[in-house]
Amino acid sequence: METIAERAERLTAKRARALPALAVIYFAQQASFFAAYSQPHSSTDIVHFKIGAWVILSLAMLAALATKGFWFSPREVRELADDETSRANRSAAMRAAYLVSTAVAIILYLAQAIAPLSVLEAIHLIVSSGLGVGLLTFGMLERKAMRG
Repeated sequence: METIAERAERLTAKRARALPALAVIYFAQQASFFAAYSQPHSSTDIVHFKIGAWVILSLAMLAALATKGFWFSPREVRELADDETSRANRSAAMRAAYLVSTAVAIILYLAQAIAPLSVLEAIHLIVSSGLGVGLLTFGMLERKAMRG
């Protein structure tokens, strides 16, 4: 029988492996969005579906980044998995996400005169870049902590 501490340790290791992979999947999904959005003859139903899928995936990734996670695990397991190192890693990841989102917003603002984007495309780039970097940062810091 697995103890609460062992379960928390196992889930933390699983999170450290999963988050970088999720970030790569999330970034890869962005290419699909822009490919569908940029095609002039794309069905609006397809575009709306892809936008909806992006919104749902983004909300799920944001929840994974901003919360303790492991929503279906007992509270004791979630508390143990959210140790001081994980909280520091999450804070560093949120800081990286904020900085990247802000930098992308500034770049898009400056680039607007050269290559105008729709509001939808600009928002998508800002959110996706920040959230993707946040997930990747958190996952890599968690992996490093597991090794060290």
